[in-house]
Amino acid sequence: MSKSLPGAIVLGLDSAIGLTIIRELGGHGVAVHGVGRGAGAIGAASRYCTSATERPKGAIADWLPGLIAATGARALLATSETDLMELAALPQTIDGCHILTPRSAQLEQVIDKGRTLAVAASVGLLVPQTWQPAEGDDFAARAADLLYPLVAKWARPPQAIALLEQAGLEWIKAEYVRTPDQLLALLERYRPIGRWPLIQQYCGGVGLGQMLYMEEGQATLRFQHRRLHEWPPEGGVSTLCQAEPLQRHRSQMASSEQLLRALRWDGPAMVEYRYEAESGRYWLMEVNGRFWGSLPLAWHCGACFAWESYRRVVLGERDPAPLPRGDLRARYMIPETKRLARLLLARDRIGDPFFRARPLADLAGYFLAFLDPRMRYYVFLWRDPGPWLRDMVQGFRKALRRERR
Repeated sequence: MSKSLPGAIVLGLDSAIGLTIIRELGGHGVAVHGVGRGAGAIGAASRYCTSATERPKGAIADWLPGLIAATGARALLATSETDLMELAALPQTIDGCHILTPRSAQLEQVIDKGRTLAVAASVGLLVPQTWQPAEGDDFAARAADLLYPLVAKWARPPQAIALLEQAGLEWIKAEYVRTPDQLLALLERYRPIGRWPLIQQYCGGVGLGQMLYMEEGQATLRFQHRRLHEWPPEGGVSTLCQAEPLQRHRSQMASSEQLLRALRWDGPAMVEYRYEAESGRYWLMEVNGRFWGSLPLAWHCGACFAWESYRRVVLGERDPAPLPRGDLRARYMIPETKRLARLLLARDRIGDPFFRARPLADLAGYFLAFLDPRMRYYVFLWRDPGPWLRDMVQGFRKALRRERR
């Protein structure tokens, strides 16, 4: 398709998420102008990236109007939570460019996991037992009453990371706690900053993500997938995921739409659950209010969330989006390889005490997956090989630097 549609700016050329947005928009004929952290950003190597700019220093508000004027872009999309927070404070439209990111009131509700869970409980979703420790709480009494095992994770990660760095404390995305004594020791570690992570009941099952594009309280595009592998293995970035047909989990998809409606959400979001097939229970984990890590699988299946944002807001289209496929898988090769290495060589470093490693089965599955006709990849694409080649070169250089050190 010829590039005849109004241009778009994408903040975030450095990840597979930003690369997917570029491929989505560029494949539909949009001239994409990318902004990356450095000259080696993988998205800049894509055939669908019309131009790439190294990110200027300073606040987004200082340099964005100039970039809009230089490119003539009529839409802006972003991938990182910190960028979304900055953009939320800016006008919805700047010099004719639509800022296709959540507004402050929406973003605050999903960044704060405690607030998200409270809204979810109010609309009838199943949420894990949760406690947000605060100054003045009787830690010992609360620790004795909770249901173990537990997971500790920060309710507002961007703020927590800054506080921890100032205090010289390590940022840990999730910690697993099996006894009251372990919990009290964890809470004492953070007493110097007067802030504590959210303490949540551990939920078993598999990760189920339901993605929706919301407009005026209604979903116009839906997609869902199961997480099969993550990096690190106990929970993190999805490295192998599988699409789920929309015929499955239909009642839960309706509940996800109801939750986003209660949050007054507009635009794309992923509602994340732990799904226990044996009991049929769906435990809500969080709402991801930005483009998610497994976005490449959605795109491969024809669920184009960036394009849905663009076509509805910029072009004013209202026709229904095509139904996506529900039979593909996708994997993120570098983190998937790291995961396999940990299972084979360093299982003692896996933080989740309930994780069950199957190193031989995973080793066989890693290589057999190359023969799977349903398999797609986060970065590699035959018709757009530049990002994969750049990713491989950068990975090789990093390995050389580690070896020299």
